[in-house]
Formats: sequence, C-alpha cells, structure tokens
Amino acid sequence: MIFSLDQSIIIVIHQTDLTLTSYIKNQLAPFNLAPEQTLIMMVLWEKDGFTQIEIAEKLLKDKTNIARMALNLEQKGFIRRISPENDRRSLLVYLTEEGKQLRHEIISMAEKINDLIIKGISDDELNEMKRILSKICSNSK
Repeated sequence: MIFSLDQSIIIVIHQTDLTLTSYIKNQLAPFNLAPEQTLIMMVLWEKDGFTQIEIAEKLLKDKTNIARMALNLEQKGFIRRISPENDRRSLLVYLTEEGKQLRHEIISMAEKINDLIIKGISDDELNEMKRILSKICSNSK
C-alpha cells in the first residue's frame, strides 16, 4: 500500500501541534511568555525553589534547554536563580513577585484554553485519546 499523506497520523498530529502551539503563543503574548517557559512557571507555582535539574526531570526536558529558558525568564524578571552555598554547581530557581503575580491569570487562561480544545469531546473520548497518544509515545522510544 502506498503511504497516503492526507491520512497519515503523523500529519494529523503535526497539524494539531502547530495549531495548538500557535493559539497558545498568541494567548501568552501579552504576558511575554512562550509556551515552554510557562511550563517552568507552572512547576514553580506548584512548589518554589526547585533546581534547574529537577525542573528538567519534571518536564522531561533537556537540562540545557531548561537552563536557557530559565535565563530568559530571569531576564524578563519572572524568576531568580541562586547558587546554594553547599553546591555551587546547581542553581535553585525561585519566582519573583512579578512571577508569582502571573499565576492567577495564566492558570485561568490555561483552563479556558483547555475547555475550548476539549469542547464536544466526551470523557471516554478524552481517555481514549490519552491512552492512544501515550501508546504512540511509548512506541516512538
């Protein structure tokens, strides 16, 4: 059978990713945050004071990318990074007051986005989608 681009699951997943990412970027633009930076903020809103390595592990991201994003967030004034005296190699990441103040608005916006994208999808369909996407991820490793 010839590979059909219009029916390829890879194309559908990619198009969905592009659409969602573009929408989320536009929603975050007024806050001067990128989607991946927002993930770091969400980790810190859950518990302030993680190391960059812990954040990378929680988000399943590369340590170098987390360090780059953390530097960017620090330059924007949303976080501060501190070297603990007992371990100069690791950096602890803390929210600034400005970073803490974003929490309510960003969480509220994230909930609205979630409600919008799952509109018309039943709980059973959502659970099935999560199961299938998890299986795709496992198969891709």
